[in-house]
Amino acid sequence: MKKLMLGAATIALLAACGPSATEEAGQPAEPAEATSTSATTPNEDGKYVTPEGLELSAADYWGDWGVDLTLRDESIAPGEDFYAYANGKWLDSFVIPSDRTRYGAFTLLAEKSEQRVLNIIQELAEAEPDPATLEGKVASVYNAYMDTSGIEAAGLTPATPYLSKINGISSREDLAKVFAATGYASPIAGWVDVDSKQTDQYIFYVTQAGLGIGDRDYYLDDSEKNLEIRAAYKAMLVSLLTEAGHEDAETAADRVIALETRIAEAHWDRAAGRNRNLTYNKMSREELEQLAGDFPVATMLMDLGLNGEDTFVVRQVTPTAEEIEENGMTPEQVEKVSGGGIGGLFEIMQTASLEDWKAYLTAHFLIDHADALPRRLDEASFDFYGKTLGGAEEQRERWKRAVSTVEGSVGEAVGKVYAERFFPTENKAAMDDLVENLRAAMASNLDEIDWMGEETKTEAHDKLAKFTPKIGYPENFETYEDLNVGPDAFANSMAVNDWAWKDMISQLGQPIDKTEWFMLPQTVNAYYSPNRNEIVFPAAILQPPFFNLTADPAVNYGAIGGVIGHEMGHGFDDQGAKSDGDGTLRNWWTAEDDANFKGKTGALVDQYNALCPLDEGETCVNGALTLGENIGDLGGLSMAYKAYKLSLDDNGDGTISADEEAPVLDGLTGDQRFFLAWAQVWRSKYREEATRRQLLTDPHSPPVYRVNGVVRNLSEWYDAFDVTEEDAMYLPPEQRIRIW
Repeated sequence: MKKLMLGAATIALLAACGPSATEEAGQPAEPAEATSTSATTPNEDGKYVTPEGLELSAADYWGDWGVDLTLRDESIAPGEDFYAYANGKWLDSFVIPSDRTRYGAFTLLAEKSEQRVLNIIQELAEAEPDPATLEGKVASVYNAYMDTSGIEAAGLTPATPYLSKINGISSREDLAKVFAATGYASPIAGWVDVDSKQTDQYIFYVTQAGLGIGDRDYYLDDSEKNLEIRAAYKAMLVSLLTEAGHEDAETAADRVIALETRIAEAHWDRAAGRNRNLTYNKMSREELEQLAGDFPVATMLMDLGLNGEDTFVVRQVTPTAEEIEENGMTPEQVEKVSGGGIGGLFEIMQTASLEDWKAYLTAHFLIDHADALPRRLDEASFDFYGKTLGGAEEQRERWKRAVSTVEGSVGEAVGKVYAERFFPTENKAAMDDLVENLRAAMASNLDEIDWMGEETKTEAHDKLAKFTPKIGYPENFETYEDLNVGPDAFANSMAVNDWAWKDMISQLGQPIDKTEWFMLPQTVNAYYSPNRNEIVFPAAILQPPFFNLTADPAVNYGAIGGVIGHEMGHGFDDQGAKSDGDGTLRNWWTAEDDANFKGKTGALVDQYNALCPLDEGETCVNGALTLGENIGDLGGLSMAYKAYKLSLDDNGDGTISADEEAPVLDGLTGDQRFFLAWAQVWRSKYREEATRRQLLTDPHSPPVYRVNGVVRNLSEWYDAFDVTEEDAMYLPPEQRIRIW
């Protein structure tokens, strides 16, 4: 039951990893200082070089005031396809780098962050620090990962003791011990987090896991594409099992897939797994052992260091008839949670043959550690996960993956330096103001909505007031004192996993650490945590196109304002709204308001279900799976727009006079610039394989719908671009959904 980070069940991310009141008088009468930070034409290598010396795959250029107008396709009317209107020339011309499955504004910033982190790491490594120091640990992890000749020379020798442990399994007790040991896969995972109903204490969460392809539908849906994917998966398994010495690797691979198909049948589907009421099942140790049946779960708990725990939250438990009724579940929804869940997985752990489990554990061990093992294993893994599932043409350079490894191992050590170098104090002050402006806008929206009664509004206002923003970087950085790493990449991987697990479970029984972050400062993303009622914005996302002190205020509100609003919106999405201002999972809604809310969210689900980008309209967005993110986008842009308009009201009289109105820049009004900023934030190109995987597994809608799917619901967008019923994106006013 190992899981070393908080997942989407606990935090709501901005992306498939997303001006202050003092600036209101700064509505420019002329264009602001240029926001370009890189050349607008590529060099001989096709890269765009910044003054800092960073080499990017696309120009880090955002025009004179925050939007690159040269990338618009003005042959497309805004009301026909706003996303293409804002980004069309770039979409037509940009070529996705061969080592990428997708590329957009997020990726560009990630490239910048990646190279900056590399520079920091190399500076530390060149100083040859003591391996026992924090700097030395950073250098050791990086250098060991880059030592490919050493990795090749070692062959499978570093993994041999671990593979031998698998081969030595002769009983269910042995199997339980391997499931619990560091570095091995398991069909049941877990993590420590704040107890959703007792937010002053930590608890261990138990959840489903164990699928090599990643989602149940890859196994249970026999579409032509899924059959191709399973065939490619088998080819990888055969390759890895052959390397491990299996005499009949093909038969063993078939057994692995058959076993994972059983696991998939027990899994809940992803949309059902979003329901925080259904997934909060507090159990005593005795009840967990009863759920496990004959499988020796007590052995697992002992070896995991959880023997002292007497309560757990078990996420996937087949709901009772009462729970089905309370949650208003349809027969189709019931069917998607009736596969057995955790109880069903325990049964498979008990009844599947030990030989099947040995083949499974061997394959997964080599998959999970392939990048620290000889190249042929690494390439076999990439051929499936990178090429088949993602559509990448070639693997990312080793140094890039080394940077990711450092960040996953000792990332806060680098993050501290990153924050010092690349996050000016004035950016934090401006963000603090922006957050408060968005909070005021949301409060105003709450007052104005007509579908919610005063009792529920009072609770909503209380929750909004208690939002805790975290901006830039944490107060306290991890020191990694007990982590020992050295010159062996494989050994380092195992050591990091072991350290991270022990560090996580050490929180049990301790006071809640309210300073803890679940992203690094150098991560280009943002998140909301319902259990903590906090919104978090790492330093790396607080730069163009999301945020720039020199940009037009309309752009900052449309970009980072929309991102702030998105994260606030998660506090009031279909699942976030189940927690109160203290993060406690409880129903604070009247029955009438809850019904009204569900009516609106149901309509939003239907809207997104109709968006079908692949297979001639046969493969569509899952409106239920993406509902939380879609609410975040819709509510976020709505409150960002309100905040922007409030910023224009210089004298605070509630109206925007002619002399307070934003100026026209390059023929564009403030409202037009606001929406264009949002559209260019989500500019991105995906390979078909990556889009397919996103539609199946990701709670975020594809970027085109994060723009078009949102703006067509906002009447302000219609007014800004004179969109009429003759335009393809037009929705009649009665069909436009406005929740927050």
